[in-house]
Amino acid sequence: MKSGTVAVVGRANAGKSTLVNVLVGEKIAIVSPKPQTTRDRIFGVLTTEDYQIVFEDTPGVYKSSGELNARMQKTAVRTAGETDVVLFVLDGHEGVREEDLDLLRKFAGGGVPFVVAFTKIDIMPAERLPAELARLNGIEGISDIVPVSARKGKNVKELLRVLLSHLEEGEYVFDPDAVSDKSEKFMIAEIMREKILLLYDKEIPHGVAVSVNRFSRRENGVYEIDLDVICEKENHKAILIGKQGRALKEVNAFARRDMEKFLGDKVFLTVYVRVKEGWRDRPDLLKEYGYAEEK
Repeated sequence: MKSGTVAVVGRANAGKSTLVNVLVGEKIAIVSPKPQTTRDRIFGVLTTEDYQIVFEDTPGVYKSSGELNARMQKTAVRTAGETDVVLFVLDGHEGVREEDLDLLRKFAGGGVPFVVAFTKIDIMPAERLPAELARLNGIEGISDIVPVSARKGKNVKELLRVLLSHLEEGEYVFDPDAVSDKSEKFMIAEIMREKILLLYDKEIPHGVAVSVNRFSRRENGVYEIDLDVICEKENHKAILIGKQGRALKEVNAFARRDMEKFLGDKVFLTVYVRVKEGWRDRPDLLKEYGYAEEK
């Protein structure tokens, strides 16, 4: 059987996590239209009788200051240097930008097969596609380019075929029954953060972390989950809670539904909003909230 690892890299909002979820067939990474949705490396495992592919979804490359962002960018670069294949996800709907070309040149020289997934072709004019793809012709190191639509499932099987063509015979990297390396507790925190990303505007979501204090299950199967939503400013806390607590109640209900779907049982959810000023630039708090420094 074939097996190997595939680093999934690209600009923020290119559709990396959506594509990984479709390739794996399970939701292993949260998705939102905002940059910096993915903050950590997340493994998505696709196993069949003939192969196992471990997709390593990485934080999107995004120009922003701060210690948290610096750690996210290190994660993307390090992951690309440690895998068998690099899958660069490029947002076709927005067209090929100069920053895309710069990133392609940066990641394509790593000495491993380099595949470009040209995404979101379902929402771009078909007549634009040849000209956009032609802009990639002069970049050395690109092994294959596959136009895809994760949302419509278009060319996803072809992308899998191309990736498999670059993998060697080998053993399982993960247990065949695994779909991700992340724990249920991690995914619960990510589900809450995803709903905050979707329901709140402007700078609020980027200054939010989620910390799970209690994750237990009663004898009747109901999960008891107690978590903190950490923000950076008192006025952000007020916005997250909303008038008479309405905003927090809405996001809690939204998150609880997805948690119950993920866990397969009822969830009793308790949420507190706490202020930790400047947590994104404090190494001690970054470590506490799960954003370990890349070596």
